[in-house]
Amino acid sequence: MNAPLLLLALCQGLFLTNNVVFIAINGLVGYQLAPAGWMATLPVMGYVVGGALSTGLVARAQMRWGRQRSFQLGLVVALVSALLCAYAAWSRNFGLLVAATVLAGYYSANGQLYRFAAAELAAPAFRERAVSLVLAGGLLGAVIGPNLAARTRTLTETPFVGAYLALAVVALLSMALMAGVRFPPVPPKSAGDAPGRPLSEIVRQPVFIVATAGAALGYGVMNLLMAATPLAMDVCGFPFDDAALVLEWHVIGMYAPGFFTGHWIRRFGTLPIMGVGVLLNTTCIALALSGVELQHFLVALFLLGVGWNFLFTGSTTLALQAYRPEERDRAQAFINFCMFSTMAVTSFASGALVTTQGWALLNWGSLIPVALLGLAILWLARQAPRR
Repeated sequence: MNAPLLLLALCQGLFLTNNVVFIAINGLVGYQLAPAGWMATLPVMGYVVGGALSTGLVARAQMRWGRQRSFQLGLVVALVSALLCAYAAWSRNFGLLVAATVLAGYYSANGQLYRFAAAELAAPAFRERAVSLVLAGGLLGAVIGPNLAARTRTLTETPFVGAYLALAVVALLSMALMAGVRFPPVPPKSAGDAPGRPLSEIVRQPVFIVATAGAALGYGVMNLLMAATPLAMDVCGFPFDDAALVLEWHVIGMYAPGFFTGHWIRRFGTLPIMGVGVLLNTTCIALALSGVELQHFLVALFLLGVGWNFLFTGSTTLALQAYRPEERDRAQAFINFCMFSTMAVTSFASGALVTTQGWALLNWGSLIPVALLGLAILWLARQAPRR
């Protein structure tokens, strides 16, 4: 863990603080302001739709200005969008709240590249651990995010305005930390440089297909269940502090294994670790279907977080094998676009399903993408000996 990796891990933690607070409060604020209950998670969906729409813009910014300037631009957007969300909540403007979260998606598209940037700050033999350790920085968000949401939601007369203002402060702190990270410079390009393979050729590789599926479906299932949890617990009569506790342990499950996942991937292989992630997701769903007491929500969401960590770290490591340095930006942008698109669908589906069909049906439906991901991992495992 060198100094740039440490600073990047802290930025990852603050990025996750932003995400956790958004997940914890956007659905509830949306539920208060939306014209209809099924629209409650539109602000959550807006965040990931904005991320999907921004992947191409972020890729071009990375190619033109390099990692640090692009990341700092994302943090400026985070600051502006947090202030707009605060004003939208204060003025009870649902449309502005959704628009502000779409804008915030540009920051999310930047933050999702922190894990790839981590691999560039370490020697090749330690790339897996670098990715895993930077993702482990999300533990900061696990602790700060839910507590920040719980303690700042009543700071002002209008509920949750204080939480959005706190996120503006988080963005300023991230800017200061990011200023200390020195990424490898973007190599100058000359007329004779190879442009790399076309994207259509890159995405046809089995390893790239499974890496993309692991990121997209793993994140999609996690987002489907996580975004619905505060609403489901509210329907079950739990206070907000209990929902914040469940989200805290969920995010701990997402990032605490990061201190070990990279080592386990090097020891046991990427696909076995991803397979364990699929099994943990299945166990989470089984627990969620077994009851609606606090311990059911708590343990299920914790296991969901650990399963996501195995899938996401594994898919990120797998993707590093699928593209060359000159193909980096377009390949990473495609993976993130697929991931954000899946999250957009699941963000909307979580609110619509949990408010109209119930928590149980939501969990039964999530078994479909989990099964598809398990089949994809087995398919690649059978392809590997042939290659």
